[in-house]
Amino acid sequence: MDFWAIFTKLGDTNFTLPVALLLAIWLAAARHWRLALWWCVLFGTGLFIVTASKVAYVGWGIGIASIDFRGFSGHAMRAATIAPPLAYLLFQHRNPETARRGFLLGAAFGIAICISRLILGVHSVSEAVSGLLLGLFIAMLFVMLCERAQPVQASRLPLMIGLFALLPALLARPAPTQGWIEQVAIQLAGDRHRDDIHHRLGKPNPLQKHESNATTSP
Repeated sequence: MDFWAIFTKLGDTNFTLPVALLLAIWLAAARHWRLALWWCVLFGTGLFIVTASKVAYVGWGIGIASIDFRGFSGHAMRAATIAPPLAYLLFQHRNPETARRGFLLGAAFGIAICISRLILGVHSVSEAVSGLLLGLFIAMLFVMLCERAQPVQASRLPLMIGLFALLPALLARPAPTQGWIEQVAIQLAGDRHRDDIHHRLGKPNPLQKHESNATTSP
């Protein structure tokens, strides 16, 4: 398998969501309740924006045709949101400068995931870059909150063990997020938009096919 096809799995939903949850649990266990709550709110907001942008395109064709934008890249957003704060917190106990370098290292990882989406042809430039920028913006907001709070003094070992324990999730089949988005879009847009939705997805309308078969059958 191609390197980029393997590497991009680090941005898959079935890996990034457990990592995000692991970070929230670690912060809560360290009694940094406010940071844990803010992390859940900010990451959840990012997920909502990505999902809403894709549902808007699938359901109603809302996008920017001139730059081939049909929704934020979820892989790029999740990687850029999670990796910088994670690296920042892993190095925070050393000194502030090392923690900021960790943030930059995490940002570089997010950029690499963004590049992988472009190389694999999964997203347009506008979709991948916008997902990256959205994720980095959320990551910066969270790290600003971290710098205003007391440094997290909890052991980093459970966090690192948890990360390694989640690596087998990379071998699992990717979560069918696109299928879920399509179902949500169809439910929200209604049957009157079903033909348009299937046209945008490049798929035949299964109901229309069924009706056609029923009409032509003896």
